[in-house]
Amino acid sequence: MPLKDKINNNYQNSLKSKDKTEISTYRLIISAIKDLDIANRSGPNKKETDDADIKKLLKKMIKQRSESIDIYKKNNRLDLQEIEQKEHNILSSFLPKQLTDEETKKICTEVVSSIGATSIKDMGKVMGELKKKYSDSLDFAKVGALVKELLNKKS
Repeated sequence: MPLKDKINNNYQNSLKSKDKTEISTYRLIISAIKDLDIANRSGPNKKETDDADIKKLLKKMIKQRSESIDIYKKNNRLDLQEIEQKEHNILSSFLPKQLTDEETKKICTEVVSSIGATSIKDMGKVMGELKKKYSDSLDFAKVGALVKELLNKKS
């Protein structure tokens, strides 16, 4: 089942259950997908919105929620933090499970050694390989710092 249909089904279910947070989150997602559809239909590169586009959109929305959660935590706004966390969980449910920090470090180390990267100049190659193989399951905000650290140790 396409991701768009899955989201719409979950939205219908949330309307029936009358969960306000779920309803508002699904409306945000559906609205963002419609904006993406419009953007994809106009301009020089016309195309249909596919699951990969929607996953990219969801990742962006998750990143926004994560940043908001951190800000609310620092400012001791637990009420707002809880809402953002619920939205984050709903958004995350449509993406493959993210790997743990240990698994991420292991994969990064393996890719660095398999490519033969020796300095920070090879970071682009390493990141490209990681994106090719693990684009759905790695958090690239963490990966960038980790790869930089690994390459700095080698040089």
